[in-house]
Amino acid sequence: MPLILPKPIPAKAELAKENIAIVDEAAPGADVLDVAVLNVMPDKPVTETQLLRLLSVSPLPVRTTWLRPADHVSRSTPQSYLDEHYQVHADIADRRFDALIVTGAPVEELDFEEVTYWNELRRIMDWARDQVTSTLYICWGAQAALYHHYGIPKHHLGGKLFGNFATRAVDPGSPLLAGFDDEFRVPHSRYTGTATEHLLAEPQIEVLADAPETGFYLAGRRDGREFYLTGHPEYDRNTLRDQYERDVAKGRPMHVPPGYYPGEDPGATPVRNWQAHGRLLYANWLRHHVLARRPARTR
Repeated sequence: MPLILPKPIPAKAELAKENIAIVDEAAPGADVLDVAVLNVMPDKPVTETQLLRLLSVSPLPVRTTWLRPADHVSRSTPQSYLDEHYQVHADIADRRFDALIVTGAPVEELDFEEVTYWNELRRIMDWARDQVTSTLYICWGAQAALYHHYGIPKHHLGGKLFGNFATRAVDPGSPLLAGFDDEFRVPHSRYTGTATEHLLAEPQIEVLADAPETGFYLAGRRDGREFYLTGHPEYDRNTLRDQYERDVAKGRPMHVPPGYYPGEDPGATPVRNWQAHGRLLYANWLRHHVLARRPARTR
């Protein structure tokens, strides 16, 4: 179904090249999914394109509202772009949304309380439990939600977990994993993690997928209201390559990301074998945990 994108953001032209349906506005009387995205990644247009690509699998047209922290000054995205395309939580706090996505952020090595927008994020996470049908927390966002709601800590890994890892479904019967293969690939890029045993000790949470190298990849509340994703199925083919080359250029200690370059040769064209599972994951989430669970609407 189409994405509803009234303004000319970079994603609009990029996704049109991929034959993803885009409209400026919904048809009169059309039922749509209203999805809010708190985007705390530095390069906002790149993340917009990646997430919109996955949201395009929705069974209904998707209308997105992009959010940013109110008091955080972005060093990567011009303020004029943020003013035109983004809102802050106070602008939409009285609205109800079908879904919310909270992205990761390159602040994982800080204590949560040291993040400048931590108190605002806590308010948003509390608001989501009242005003959002289902929320998807990604990477650092997942760590933040688990810490805020359950007191589950994150821990430093002693280096960067970086690569494209074979992952398995722990609960193949979960609606979120419907149609998944026994094993699938997921890119990861982070310096911190959350111990799986802490999740297993929380009765409201179930672990749905994991890998030996990464620990849990996907977990969720048993009622389908929240899901916690430690990897990045939204990544483009070259995202890990760009990160690898950036870190090498800066002289950081960095290994070639396993499972990504054929023959582990950083001069080769990277594989892209995770996006089909990413589309299926988002399709299942939107169908089984957003659309099927949202309150009935009156026309």
